[in-house]
Amino acid sequence: MKTLKAFFSCIILSGLITGSIYAQGTAVIKIDPERKIGVIDSNIYGAFLESMVAYRGIYDPASKFADENGFRTDFIDLMKELLIPVVRWPGGNVVSGYNWKDGIGPKDQRPARAELAWNSIETNHMGTDEYVKFCKLIGAENFVCINAGTGTLDDARHWVEYCNYPKGTYYSDLRRKYGNEQPYNIKYWALGNELDGPWQMGYKNKEDYVKFALEAGKLIRWVDKNAILIASGASNYPGVTGNYDRNDGWIDWNDYVLDRMAGSIDYISVHRYANQALPDRNDQTFSNLMSLGLEIDRKIEITQGLIEKAIEKSGTRRPIYISFDEYSARGNGLVGSLMLAQHLNSFIRHADIVKMANLTMITSLAGSSPDGVYKNTLFYPFYIYSHNAHGTALDIFVKCEKYSNVLFNDIPYLDVAASFNESAKEIVVNVINKHETLAIATDIQLQSGDYTGNAKVNEINGETINSTNTKTKEDVKIVTKDIKFKGNSIRYTFPAHSITQLQIAVK
Repeated sequence: MKTLKAFFSCIILSGLITGSIYAQGTAVIKIDPERKIGVIDSNIYGAFLESMVAYRGIYDPASKFADENGFRTDFIDLMKELLIPVVRWPGGNVVSGYNWKDGIGPKDQRPARAELAWNSIETNHMGTDEYVKFCKLIGAENFVCINAGTGTLDDARHWVEYCNYPKGTYYSDLRRKYGNEQPYNIKYWALGNELDGPWQMGYKNKEDYVKFALEAGKLIRWVDKNAILIASGASNYPGVTGNYDRNDGWIDWNDYVLDRMAGSIDYISVHRYANQALPDRNDQTFSNLMSLGLEIDRKIEITQGLIEKAIEKSGTRRPIYISFDEYSARGNGLVGSLMLAQHLNSFIRHADIVKMANLTMITSLAGSSPDGVYKNTLFYPFYIYSHNAHGTALDIFVKCEKYSNVLFNDIPYLDVAASFNESAKEIVVNVINKHETLAIATDIQLQSGDYTGNAKVNEINGETINSTNTKTKEDVKIVTKDIKFKGNSIRYTFPAHSITQLQIAVK
């Protein structure tokens, strides 16, 4: 009998039994607008741009779409639709060998350099001034990462002087000479990138990194007292390289950095490319990829605990938040869209501590062809979140069927995040059905509040998990419909492998 039960359980979990709902009953989501986590910072809808990527679809003076500054207008127009609030630049690995002075002045006088991080040539035609123009064109704040690898303290302070000092100094007047009279007033300054990684130019141990970062941060703030500083958190996790030391690993790096820099920094970075968590990167089955939101949750929660420890130990009153400033989905396909939405749900569920996030790369949000850019599959989940998922994140209850894999036990098939937007008078519920073949019928129970009985549904899906978009064919897009309900309960069936956003109107 035990063997028979186990057999049927395996069949159900593997999705071989078809149907619209699970045999064990209807899933439940309970939402109470009074159970608040924290305010969602719009900066979680930021993007990351590594400098050499700019030449592959953003900055291209030879393109028929190029404007007078060399930027592709078709790409700019598409990014405007996404309301991206902040863009991190110039790296990434590139920045640890980057000399910002190479990227200013007349373009025909800028030196081309061997770019060692990605074995390419950096023309330096898109430097600081161009980056600032790009951000202005799409309506985004600037977020500059300094070179803490091969760079010096002077490089750091002079870069801030060039960008933010009004006038009367060598570098501020150099900016003005090059046609930029007003300071850029760049707010966000990262103190290096992934310095714990042996793949990094100027790789440092934690002691050497903290010594440099403390001094660089001090000098940056002496130039601009309003600068917001982001420390380089760990990136060398198990599975990333063969150099990982479990006796002095990513937790130890973050603990050391936070312990010594609390009171001096405003954020610590978290970088995580979720598919790196898989024991076998070649075994990227759908169910495995759909579990990686839990990996993101875990990295955030461990880092939050270290932050709380450091703040308590230091006695500082200066808060420290997480900048999840490198993460990625999985290319132009429905699976990538589902992975992107898992990240965004996790950031919302941790809105009290995650106050910035930057998708790698901004170019991944659009497809490109000789005839122009187009909305790839990643564009659409990013769009519905950046437009609608604002306000206060809510602590919700979810009950649904679960599965297990080599990484985790009890992985819910429904990945859910919710928010209450008081100004828009709506509750927004974001639901990912991570089951490949089964739809999941769900009772959404609203625990308090006054509801109009109206809701809008934005659904993103494709015929199969391999559905993708091209310039001429759009297999993955947003399908919108209106629903009505009575009282404080909504019955909704979430299709297999889908992202669904419900905008529930309140009085």
